[in-house]
This record gives sequence, C-alpha cells and structure tokens, in this order.
Amino acid sequence: MPQEVVVFAAASLTEALTAAGERFGEAGPQRPPLFNFAGSQQLANQLVQGAQADIFVSADQRQMDEVVRAGLIDPSAVSLFACNRLVVVTSGQAVDSLAKLAAPGVKIVVGADVVPVGAYTQNFLAAAAADPLYGEGYRAGFLANVVSYEQSVRAVLSKVRLGEADAGIVYATDAQSVADVGLLEIPAHLNQLATYEIGPLLGGHSPELARQFLDFLRTPESRTLLTEAGFVLDCAVPGQQTRP
Repeated sequence: MPQEVVVFAAASLTEALTAAGERFGEAGPQRPPLFNFAGSQQLANQLVQGAQADIFVSADQRQMDEVVRAGLIDPSAVSLFACNRLVVVTSGQAVDSLAKLAAPGVKIVVGADVVPVGAYTQNFLAAAAADPLYGEGYRAGFLANVVSYEQSVRAVLSKVRLGEADAGIVYATDAQSVADVGLLEIPAHLNQLATYEIGPLLGGHSPELARQFLDFLRTPESRTLLTEAGFVLDCAVPGQQTRP
C-alpha cells in the first residue's frame, strides 16, 4: 500500500503546496501528501492536543515555537521556508488609498491577534502610528473600523470577496490567487515580512517520506512553484533573528 505524508500548513500556502504535492506524487510510487490547511494557530493547537502529522509549516515563528515547546519538533530541524508581505484587498470603491482605511464608516476585516496575519497587521499599525504621515490617529481610526477578526487569512479574503467588508489585510500571495478584489500596496517602510517556518514532527507515521518531501520542496521545481505564487525565497529579515 502506497505511503502518505501528512502536512499541516498555513492556509496561505494552499495553492503552492498543493501544486508541489501533486508533482511529488507524480515523481514516484508514493501518493501526494495529505494536507491540512488552516490558520497556523489552529494547526499548532491541533498538534499540541494530539493530532498526528509528519510536517508542520507555520506562517510565523511564534506558532512553530508552540509546537517545539511541546516537544513535538526538534528545534534544530526547523528552518526558514519562505517569506510573504502584506497587502490591502478591497471590494467596491469605498477604499482607494491607504489613508481611507481610517475614514469613518469604512468596514475592515483583519486576522485575529493570535493569527499570524493578524499579528503582522498589528505590527503594520504600530509602524503607521510611529510615522508622522499617519500617526496614532490613523491606528485608532483603522481599529474603530474593524468589523470582524478572523481565524485565518483565507477567511479575511473571503469576507472581502463576498462584499461583507470594504477592505481587509492579507498576504500578497492570497491577493494574487484571486481576480475579483482590488489591491492596494502597503509602503515598504510600513510593511511586515511574514516568515514561514517548516519542520518535521517527531513521531510522525512516515518519517522517511516526510524527509523526501522536505527535500523535494528544496528542488528548483518546487521553488519555482513558490515564487510563481508570489512567495519570496532566501529571504533575509533585517533585525529579526531566524533559524538556520
């Protein structure tokens, strides 16, 4: 019976990792990986509570640290996988500039603080509050407009696409995956570099197959899939310590 590797991965990696998994399955007798895509904090909680998997890919270091602290992943086996950045997605014409996000009456949806994209959003707001062009009033106005805090970046994107909000903050790769939303760039000095970490779980059911898939994700073929999806590879994070 063909083996199968189980991968718990951040929702924003859905298209890229699914494509890589299909290529991996075509390359040998093994089946494509079985993926569980969700918010990184949800996946980390599931793993800590006993869910079985072979590989975990988190959209930030904080959630990976939770799994490492639980003794489920050897910290020396964790590595930086890819990077992403924030963008604003919009529905309709209510938001046509970054400044409009703080205007009265605008409806915004963002990730909850425990969700990586939500934490990165709060860091963006802190940077904007410290910028004389925006200031603390901008952060206050933005937060007053938030109508929903979601548990995954895909939930944020979905609400904007459905017109339930005028704007939301997601990763650039999520915005690239759809064509029915508007897009506003966040200036580089305010943006946040989202770092994705990957590691094999101790006690996984298919450790050898997990190693093979991890190796496959480092091949030029897989790296091309990631860059085509909008991810940044070999990314350096100024002032931020990352694992080797």
